Amino acid sequence: MVTEPLYTAEEMRAAEEAYEGTTLELMERAGIATAEAILTHYPEAASVSVWCGTGSNGGDGFVVARKLHEAGRTVELRLLGEEGKVAGDAAENLRRAREAGLPFVEVGEEGEVVVDALFGTGFAGKPRREAAQQIEELNALGAPVVAVDVPSGVDASTGEVAGPAVRAELTVTFHARKVGLAVAPGRFHAGEVEVADIGLQPLETRHSRVRPEILELVPRRGPEDNKYSAGSVVVVGGSRGKTGAACLASEATLRAGAGICTACVPASLEAIFEQRLLEVMTRACPDEDGIMTMDAADTIIEAAERATAVVLGPGLGRTDGTRALVGYLLDRLDRPIVLDADGLWAVAGHLDWVFSRDAPTVLTPHEGELASVLGRKSEWVRARRLHAAQAGADDVGAVLLLKGADTIVAAPGRGVLLSDLGNPGLATAGAGDVLSGIVAAFLSKGMEGRLGAAAAAAGQGVAADLAAERHGAAGLLARDVVEALSLALS
Repeated sequence: MVTEPLYTAEEMRAAEEAYEGTTLELMERAGIATAEAILTHYPEAASVSVWCGTGSNGGDGFVVARKLHEAGRTVELRLLGEEGKVAGDAAENLRRAREAGLPFVEVGEEGEVVVDALFGTGFAGKPRREAAQQIEELNALGAPVVAVDVPSGVDASTGEVAGPAVRAELTVTFHARKVGLAVAPGRFHAGEVEVADIGLQPLETRHSRVRPEILELVPRRGPEDNKYSAGSVVVVGGSRGKTGAACLASEATLRAGAGICTACVPASLEAIFEQRLLEVMTRACPDEDGIMTMDAADTIIEAAERATAVVLGPGLGRTDGTRALVGYLLDRLDRPIVLDADGLWAVAGHLDWVFSRDAPTVLTPHEGELASVLGRKSEWVRARRLHAAQAGADDVGAVLLLKGADTIVAAPGRGVLLSDLGNPGLATAGAGDVLSGIVAAFLSKGMEGRLGAAAAAAGQGVAADLAAERHGAAGLLARDVVEALSLALS
C-alpha cells in the first residue's frame, strides 16, 4: 500500500452510517481505545481530568472516564455545557458515568493528564466565545493533553484553525487519520497521532497520505538503459549570488536516478558551475550582469531537444528579461516542466502561460510563492493550506506541490496527496531546489505529474531521515539530502 486514506468529517459520517451495528457500540470502542492509550502512554498518571462537551465527542469522553475509573485511576469529569443538551448515545454514557459514581466538577483539581473531549470531527469554523474560553483554560493547565479523535478547535476536514484550539500531546483518532490531523496548522495541534480500529469498514476517500512505499513506483535504471533512456533533465537557472540553487537542483536530478543532466547557466558564471558540477554538463547562455537574458532562449531550447524533463527557475533571477524568458520557454518547450523559485515569480500575473500548455507542468511553491501566484498574502495561504493548494492547481491548470512539513500535491479536480515524511532538518536553504530536481528526475522517467511530485516529496523525506542519521537534523544541509537520495531509492 503506497498511500493511506485521510478522512474528512463527511467521509467519517458515511463510514459510521455504513456500520451494521449500533453507534453506541462504536462510542464504547472509541472510549476504550482512548483509555487504553492513556494507560499505555501515561502509566504513572494517577489522576485524569476529562473535559466533555455535550455532543458525541463528549460521549466518547464519558466512556474514557468510566474505563479509567475501572482501571483504578482517580478521575474527575467536567461537563462544559448544559446537561439537558446531551442526547442520544452521549446521554446514555453520561448516565452510565453517573451510575459508576464518577464525580462531576465545576472547576476541580488539575489532573496529571487532561482529556479533551469537547468537540469532534463535526467541528468547523471559529469556536464561540464560551467554548474559546474553555479551550484556552484547558491549554493553560500545563498537564499533557490527550485529544479524543481531533483536538478541539481544529477543522477535521481541512486542518484549518480559525480561533483557539487545543494543543494535544497525543491524539487518539478513530478508524483512520483525519485530514485535519495531517494538514497544518491542525497537524501542529495534534501531537503524536494514534489510530484506533473501532470496527468500521474502509471507504474510498478523496485525499490520501503517501507512505515510503510510493518510492517503489519510481522507475529504476535497468540493464538495457543508457543515460538518455534513464531520464534526461535540463536545469535552467543560476545567477550572480544564486549559483548554488541550480547546482543543487542539477545534482539532485542525478542522485534521484536521472541518467544525464544539463545545466543551462549564465555564460559569465559558467566557470563556477564547471568547477562545482563534475557529472553535470553545462551550456553557457547569454547574460547581462550574471542574469540570463531573452537571448538565452535558443540555447536552452537546443539543449532541451533530447531532454525528457526541464527544471525552470532555481536561482534564475528576477528581471523583466527573465520573466519574458520564462514565458517564452513555457510556450515553446513541449517537455514536462518543473517550475520553481524565480520561475514561479515570473508567472505571477501570467497564469495563462501555464494553463495553455499541453505538456505536463508541476509548480513547487512554498507558502510565500503560492501567495504571490494567487495574488494573496502568505498568512492567507498558511491558514488554509489545503484550500490554497487546490485553488492554485485549479487556477493554473497544472499539478501544484505546496512545500512544508506537510507537503501537499494537488491537481485540478482531484483530491490531494500529502507527504509528511522527513524531519525539521529540511527547513534549510536549498531544500526546495533539491526537491525540484527530484520531481524533474521522476518526470523524466515517465511518471505522471501528480504521482511523480508526491513520490519526490516522499523521496526527499526519506533521504532527509537517512541524512539526519549521519549528520543530525539540527544542522542538516541541502547537500546532505542530495547525497542520501540514491540510498533512499535503493
